Amino acid sequence: MPPAMDKAAPAPVKSRALPCAQHTKGKTVKQPEILTVAGPAGGLETIFLPAQGAERGVAVINHPNPTQGGTNTNKVIQTAAKALCGLGFHCYLPNLRGVGRSAGEHDYGRGETDDCTAVIDFARSRHPQAEQLAIAGFSFGGYVALFAAQCRRPDLLLLLAPAVRHYTGEREPDAPDPARTLLIHGQSDDVVALAQSLDWAAPQEIPVVVLPQAGHFFHGKLIGLRDTIARFVPAVLAGGQAV
Repeated sequence: MPPAMDKAAPAPVKSRALPCAQHTKGKTVKQPEILTVAGPAGGLETIFLPAQGAERGVAVINHPNPTQGGTNTNKVIQTAAKALCGLGFHCYLPNLRGVGRSAGEHDYGRGETDDCTAVIDFARSRHPQAEQLAIAGFSFGGYVALFAAQCRRPDLLLLLAPAVRHYTGEREPDAPDPARTLLIHGQSDDVVALAQSLDWAAPQEIPVVVLPQAGHFFHGKLIGLRDTIARFVPAVLAGGQAV
C-alpha cells in the first residue's frame, strides 16, 4: 500500500450538533457534533466528541470493514472514543470513503489511509494547543490506523483486534514506535485470530492486552475494554510501555 498523502485537509464544509445532555451530576458535558471534513475523495462525515476535562490531544478512530457494515457508530470505536475523551482527547470518528454520507468508494485500505490522514491534519489544525496525537482503529480500522501512523507518527497507536495478516496474507509494516503502541484483542476472537496479532506484535515487543472470553466485537466486554484503555493508555503516553 502506498503511503498516505502528506497534505493538510481544508476546513469542514458543515457541522451539526448531536443531541446530548448538557449537565451530568452538576458537571457541564461538552456537546458532540457531526462535521463534514474535506478529504481526498470528497467530504468525510465525521463524529466529533470533545475532550472532557483538561485538553491533552486529538484522536482519530477508524471504524471496521464497511463491506460488513462497519461505520463510525460502531460500538467498539464509540467505547474507545469515550475512554479517550475521558483522558483529555478530542476524538474524531470519520466515516471513511463511501460510508454513510462520505464521498468516494471503498478502496480496501489504500484511499482510507489518505482519508484518515486528512482527518488527522484537520483535527490538529482545529486544536493547535492539543499536543498529543492518538491514532486508533478497530479491525479494518486498525489496519488503516497502522498505515496512517507510518507518516503521522502518533504519540499513541491504539489497535483494537486489528486486521493484521488478514487481507493480503503479507506482513504489514511494523509500528513506527512499538513503545507508543498498545494492542487489545479478545481471547475468543473468531474473525481476526488472536494468533495473528501476537505473530505481528511479538517480534516488535509490542504489549498485547488479551481480554478473557471476549470475541471480535467485544460483546458483553465493552466496559472491560473501556477500563483497559483508561488503565493502560496513560502509561504509553508517559513514554513507557503499558505492560
